[in-house]
Amino acid sequence: MARHFYYGLDHVRKGFIESKVKALGGPRNLSFSVIAAIIGLMVAIQFQTVKEPEVRDTRDTWQLREDLMKEKELQSKLLLEIRSNEEKIAKYETERQQSKEEVLRETLSELKEEAGLTEVTGPGITLSIEPAFSLIVEGGNPPSVSPDMLKRLLNELNLYGAKHVSVDGERVINTTVIRDINRVTKINGHSLNRFPIEVKVITENGDAAEKLYNRMKVSAVAEDFFIDNLEVKVNRPVGDLVVPAYQGTIRIRYMESAKTEKEGGNG
Repeated sequence: MARHFYYGLDHVRKGFIESKVKALGGPRNLSFSVIAAIIGLMVAIQFQTVKEPEVRDTRDTWQLREDLMKEKELQSKLLLEIRSNEEKIAKYETERQQSKEEVLRETLSELKEEAGLTEVTGPGITLSIEPAFSLIVEGGNPPSVSPDMLKRLLNELNLYGAKHVSVDGERVINTTVIRDINRVTKINGHSLNRFPIEVKVITENGDAAEKLYNRMKVSAVAEDFFIDNLEVKVNRPVGDLVVPAYQGTIRIRYMESAKTEKEGGNG
């Protein structure tokens, strides 16, 4: 009887287990459900793990783009500044070059003026050399300007502030030659045989012209012209006197171009 009791109990337990397995769909369905649940949990965790960095990377990418745009704008500004500075440097270089050329032109103009190769206008006085008819003896030789008297007059003018001088339209320069040829006084090859002979003198300024006028009015050199039956009239200063340029060719002797150290070493 006891055997039959245990047999009945095992039968009931086995039936209970089989009913539960059937309720769950069998062992195979149970394994599948468990595996599916595990996979679902892993996918959810992975999705959550991947999703968070994507939001962060997207934000960082936009930030990098903004920074890159700022850097490009800064680079563009720097390039514009560099181009502007290069244009300024080129402009300054051109102006400096033009300035050098302008200085050379001004220097050349000054040298030409000092050499007497240009016409000059400025304040000054004029002197007129004429025959002193009251001293001329009837039937005597006509008066003439001697080279020595003319040189003395020019020296006197230079001593008292003359800057530019012309005699009878001939510019007086450093190489001017005044001499007697066949009893005719010549200056730069021009004959001084017609009266009146006008001497033009330009000074530094109006005050210098006034001083020169006063000195020449009492000059002993001007009185010495009476020896040759000539008189010198000193006219009042003017502000716009014109002295012509030297028309001849200036001949330079005993002068050579200077060589630089480099040229000398090569020679």
